[in-house]
Amino acid sequence: MAYMCFPRYHVPRCFDVYECGKGLCMEYTFEPMAQEHRREVIDIFNHYIEKSFAAYPGRPVDYAVYDHFLSLSRSYPALAVKSGDGKTVGFAFLHPYHPADSFRKTAMATYFIHPGHTGRGIGTKILNILLKKAHECGIEQVLVNVSSLNPGSIGFHLKNGFRECGRFEDIGAKAGKAFSVVWMQRRL
Repeated sequence: MAYMCFPRYHVPRCFDVYECGKGLCMEYTFEPMAQEHRREVIDIFNHYIEKSFAAYPGRPVDYAVYDHFLSLSRSYPALAVKSGDGKTVGFAFLHPYHPADSFRKTAMATYFIHPGHTGRGIGTKILNILLKKAHECGIEQVLVNVSSLNPGSIGFHLKNGFRECGRFEDIGAKAGKAFSVVWMQRRL
């Protein structure tokens, strides 16, 4: 039986973020992920596949993977971040940690921000939206898993109230380098 945590959730416009500086003022909005975001979401994901250890696949994925993201996050919030010029510059979603109802109060979080828009508070804001929505439906624990070769993400999560709760040592390999998977947890 599927756990319906977020039936028809709504992300109000009050979650807009404004980034000003360097002679530029940009508005960011957060909206439910939909088919219109497919290409840009997968392009962002593929950037991190090709350029970093933030995404685990060894080679770029097809746009059909977007359907998998939507399926994973069914009944949970799945958000797209749009810049003031209408481009999708990030995405995030929660999904069940495990299909057994014994784990219905635990969710996993996934999010990626276009590299040209990092360092502007978007990651923190989208995480806060996900945590708020999770809490509203009774989720008590949010988990993330991060490559050990992604110290920026580990630091981000520590700064935002997650704690490291375990590592699977050297279980992954990408671009000729072994990496561990760091599990992090935040109680709500």
